[in-house]
Amino acid sequence: MKLTGGEALVKQLELEGASQIFGVPGVQLDWAVDALRRSDKIKFHTTRNEQSTSYMADGFSRVTGKPGVCMVVPGPGVLNAMAGLATAYACGSKVLCVAGQIDSRGVDKGFGLLHEIKNSHAVFDAATKWHAMARSPAEVPALIRRAHAEMHAGRPAPVAVEIPQDVLAATAEVDLIAPGDDSAGRTRPDEAAIRAAADLLQRAEFPVIYAGGGVLAARASKSLVRLAERLGAPVIMSEQGRGAISDRHPLAFTTLEGRALAPQADLMLVVGSRFVSNSAPEAVWSAPGQRYIYVNIDPNGAAWPRPEGLHLAADAGLAMEALADEIDGRQAKRRTLDTGKAAALRAWRQSQVDAIEPQAAYVRALRAALPDDGIFVNELTQVGYFARVAFPIYEPHTMITPGHQGTLGYGFPTGLGIAAGAPDKPVIAITGDGGFGWCLQELSTAKKYNLPLVTVVFADGHFGNVRALMNEQFGEAYQTELGNPDFVALAKAFGVNAARESDPVRLEALLKELVAARAPALVEVPVGRMPSPWSVLRLKGRQMENAPKFR
Repeated sequence: MKLTGGEALVKQLELEGASQIFGVPGVQLDWAVDALRRSDKIKFHTTRNEQSTSYMADGFSRVTGKPGVCMVVPGPGVLNAMAGLATAYACGSKVLCVAGQIDSRGVDKGFGLLHEIKNSHAVFDAATKWHAMARSPAEVPALIRRAHAEMHAGRPAPVAVEIPQDVLAATAEVDLIAPGDDSAGRTRPDEAAIRAAADLLQRAEFPVIYAGGGVLAARASKSLVRLAERLGAPVIMSEQGRGAISDRHPLAFTTLEGRALAPQADLMLVVGSRFVSNSAPEAVWSAPGQRYIYVNIDPNGAAWPRPEGLHLAADAGLAMEALADEIDGRQAKRRTLDTGKAAALRAWRQSQVDAIEPQAAYVRALRAALPDDGIFVNELTQVGYFARVAFPIYEPHTMITPGHQGTLGYGFPTGLGIAAGAPDKPVIAITGDGGFGWCLQELSTAKKYNLPLVTVVFADGHFGNVRALMNEQFGEAYQTELGNPDFVALAKAFGVNAARESDPVRLEALLKELVAARAPALVEVPVGRMPSPWSVLRLKGRQMENAPKFR
């Protein structure tokens, strides 16, 4: 059929199942946006900053399991979107960035055309696994199809397609492409490696599973639970892997208990995790005499600085199912975790958590305000750091984090994308007053599309963690003070319901009310200096002496 490049783009996206796009219109995208205007299958959300388009696409993808699509103009639009793409890359999130481009005759020529930057492909290299540029309308469907296939192949990650302005406007004969089964590209484990791993697991006295964010990215929680139960092995969830197994499960532990558990293991099965500290190139944990099995789709997922071990380069879900099948077929012995020692370990953990106030009280209020399947978007705040190990998670994909990218300010716009993708699920996003400043203008987006996100802003008038770390290292902080608006008045100026509350008990009641209202809302929580949450997140030395022993 004869289509413009913009029409070819929209029709192929419709075939791929896209239902929502997050973007900022601009001159290079006019022909694409006009085609979207005539689509009855795709809703276009306009944000107030391109950074929010990629964050919202990431949030949409993580809660739905489907690709999230953002659309931006070239140059400054692409550069603004990079923070969200980098976060999606860190977290293994399927995001498609459709970027406009200058007239194809001027690409990389340095003519100084509007929004031109040099080597845009190099920019996308930093935060996507694959990208391409369409040179004619006829190429558009094939590139959009390829983009979706690439998102699903191997490790999930963002992809990008650039389409020059003249290509979107041109008309040509175009063949749309029927989508295939992208899940067929999942990497299967080597059978010999599965047998070798099963041998190690069968001989282990006290195997422990370390589950990372890759388990969630692979939608493999059920496979993890099946394998853990078959082995009777405790599961330590990394900070990005929280929710991979319910905190109510008798085998589930956070990294707080994990610091006591891991050294006691004679075999660590590391699934879907880089297993590398995010502050230095060193393994998360290691102990003398331990053996390691790594399940990671990344070919380098078992390389230095991890301790040497057996590597299953495969999809996390397929590998864990194969391991469980192999062990079942051998009728291997079933282990049982000592329930008394497990209870003692959890009690020890709780004593550590309860000692950190007021963060513990705020976390209790947040958890009580959400049902089990409610979604909690965590941020880089003194409450948020603490919540990594203290906020109970009962279902997969209900705690959303920025992963190792640690993108300050991502929580609010990512929460908006989650609310757009799962409008029937309660969503609370927390942020600090520093982080909220990145995208606070999206209060306009929340109101315009009536996105039922409740945002909690913990406000101490500073970049709080920066201040704490500078004081700890240098004895004095510098330039961490913030000049804040009245956040409640600001939200109300955008037409968003807002309130201020600092008491944790009253905060819980307020949040329950706002969650039930199913409308955008903001709560400012004025706070002072808080005790460092890192004493719990990075336990060591004497703090570990009273931790229960399993071996």
